[in-house]
Amino acid sequence: MTSSDRADKRTAPPGDMRQSGSERRPYIRDTEENRREALVAAVQALVAEGGRPAATVRAIAARAGVTPGLIRHYFGSKEDLLRAAYVALMDGMTNKGEEALAGAGAVPAERLAAFIAASLRPPVLDPKAVGLWAGYLHQVQSDPGLLAQHESSYLQFRDRLQQLITDLGRPVTDGQLRQEAIACNAVLDGLWLEGSVLPGHFAESEVIQIGLRSVGAILGVTLAVITPPPAGSSDQERNDALFRGI
Repeated sequence: MTSSDRADKRTAPPGDMRQSGSERRPYIRDTEENRREALVAAVQALVAEGGRPAATVRAIAARAGVTPGLIRHYFGSKEDLLRAAYVALMDGMTNKGEEALAGAGAVPAERLAAFIAASLRPPVLDPKAVGLWAGYLHQVQSDPGLLAQHESSYLQFRDRLQQLITDLGRPVTDGQLRQEAIACNAVLDGLWLEGSVLPGHFAESEVIQIGLRSVGAILGVTLAVITPPPAGSSDQERNDALFRGI
């Protein structure tokens, strides 16, 4: 072994899968965040393809291009990594609703419609996401850590939906608001599942329109993503265009 080879081995980080001689790939030091993301992405791909049993330590490491020791280095255990991958999946979907709200106006009905629409279009509406979610689902009840993450993600989305419903300002009780949020969340879950698994059965934006009409029926209002009123319209005029009793 030459002195340059020895120096090269000393500078390579633990877990870096490199080749020697003429096949050696140029080494680019990766950040900790990038390595964690690569491991999470590897787990998600494996679970989507073959369920949780497919996500073995060896398979995860091979898919991410690292040695198995990096799993423990970055996540403590394979189970911690599996849970992190599930959290990343759920957060990736729920965050799209928050991003839509950031670009929405101040009218409550408009904000609710934007949140619903974002929850029922790509990249949230995605066959791969459904496959990954289903790969985890049968383990939720037997894994307390995974169950806790599932509950947290569910409540985060439902609570946000409930707040948007509350902001409509209708004269309803707190108990009714909670039940409405649960019902509306169930509608969105069902449309997400069918729209992702059978996208060819729906026209463009049809899933969104069904979601808006269904949630509106539950709440007793009309919700729609429509062309905004002329410039200079008041918030009340914009609200009336989106929020009408039915």
